[in-house]
Amino acid sequence: MKKIVILISGRGSNMQAIVETALAQQWPVQIAAVISNRADAAGLAYAAGKGIPTAVVVSKQFADRESFDAALQSKIDEFAPDLVVLAGFMRILTAGFVKHYAGRMLNIHPSLLPSFVGLGTHQQALDAGVKLHGVTVHFVTAELDHGPIVAQVAVPVLEDDTEDTLSQRVLVQEHLIYPQAVLQFVEGRLSIKDGRVHVSK
Repeated sequence: MKKIVILISGRGSNMQAIVETALAQQWPVQIAAVISNRADAAGLAYAAGKGIPTAVVVSKQFADRESFDAALQSKIDEFAPDLVVLAGFMRILTAGFVKHYAGRMLNIHPSLLPSFVGLGTHQQALDAGVKLHGVTVHFVTAELDHGPIVAQVAVPVLEDDTEDTLSQRVLVQEHLIYPQAVLQFVEGRLSIKDGRVHVSK
């Protein structure tokens, strides 16, 4: 049985989607912990309500990214996860931290990478006038919002879209694609070769 640790910074809607799907489909997994860098993250209450252990490593209490990442890594490793899932975890991670979880840490980003990295992706898409926006699940590397792509879903940009309406439609797809990608990892179906992800049948 694979063990998963999920990192959040807020309400953790993608975390909730993964937990709900895992329960409904009876995945052979244990959600070992939900960890946040913010004590007031709403997703912690949800996780606790599901009987999932929670922990907080408050980023503001550390002088720099390296010391925070070291403390976070120590906390994560207490649960000995096979997979670390970033679900709205709003921190830029150090290269050493990323290397420690190489090949076993996934992130979801609300754009069709490599387009529109960083924050404000929906407004970036609107400003660029693209006709397709979307969401990407990828393995985490030291370069922000890069790394081998596991899955993508495109979302049409409508003429009257606002940042809010576009983000809501993308979020619907996030909640579908992320659990699917996590399950593929759990089932041992993902492999990385020459920087590309291959999904076995």
